[in-house]
Amino acid sequence: MELELRHLRVLCAIADAGSVGRAAAELGYSQPAMSTQLRRIERYFGESVFERGSAGVRLTAYGFEVVAQARDVLARADAIGRRPASGAAPSRRTLRVAATNSPMLAGMLSGVRARLPDVSLAVSSVYASSRIVELLEEGGVDVAIAADYPGRELEHSDAVAHRGIVTEPNFVALPSRHPLAQRAQVALADLAEEAWFLTPDDGAGWPGVFHAACAAAGFSPSAVHEFLGDRLELQGMIADGHGVAVVQATTRPISQVVVKPLIGTPLWCRYVLAWRRDVVTEATADALLQSATAAYRELVGQSPHLRTWAARMWNVSEA
Repeated sequence: MELELRHLRVLCAIADAGSVGRAAAELGYSQPAMSTQLRRIERYFGESVFERGSAGVRLTAYGFEVVAQARDVLARADAIGRRPASGAAPSRRTLRVAATNSPMLAGMLSGVRARLPDVSLAVSSVYASSRIVELLEEGGVDVAIAADYPGRELEHSDAVAHRGIVTEPNFVALPSRHPLAQRAQVALADLAEEAWFLTPDDGAGWPGVFHAACAAAGFSPSAVHEFLGDRLELQGMIADGHGVAVVQATTRPISQVVVKPLIGTPLWCRYVLAWRRDVVTEATADALLQSATAAYRELVGQSPHLRTWAARMWNVSEA
């Protein structure tokens, strides 16, 4: 088999839907046909792109990189040959953007300047993904970066569209003097007696997914501090030994903090680009997604702990 753009669209659709069946329905395939297509694609790559589970599918570490590259290729392919209508005068327009906590936002804004010179973005910080959906539905914003979790995918009306940017593992931040700080990976159960800093309810499943992971690991957190503030302030409290925290895999630790993968990767988070169909064209959405994906790749390049984790996961069969 030769790899084609339609194969890349299949992978992205499955990653976005979190389910082969839902992706098949969106693309107009039968589920058996989609499953057969996926097996052929994975046979082409020689590795599994998705892990199968009772709640659907989620990307493997290898698939995580494949789908990021697929999105970039599709965005570039869709842009081939596009140019403004002859004689049309360029006009600058503003898109209102709501974004949850995401380090890729700054890089995305820079990418948009290059890819969409006629578009400016007015950004507002909105923590809860549930509130972001409300703002999109109400017409309060045009575009958003929101978050959800495998098995708890973002829900919205047909007035809104969304595509996954990346599904990444959650890591844990510890004081550098912590007894587990020298380990390559940390078991969630080994942190059962720690105090945890947790961000509040985001309306998309957090912190429920955290407590469910703890329960699966055989414990209930002994102490929880609700925290929604500056990331450096959080790291300062971790460095001082006041607790540990689940953090984004691309988090850059300060000198007194280490960021470690969790054994078995029990926690995942997906970032999605969502937009109003009546305001944002597919071409503009593609450019926004391409900018967000490129920004995330740059963050990965600046995160040695994430690159090391990914390399270990890809080579696990050789260990």
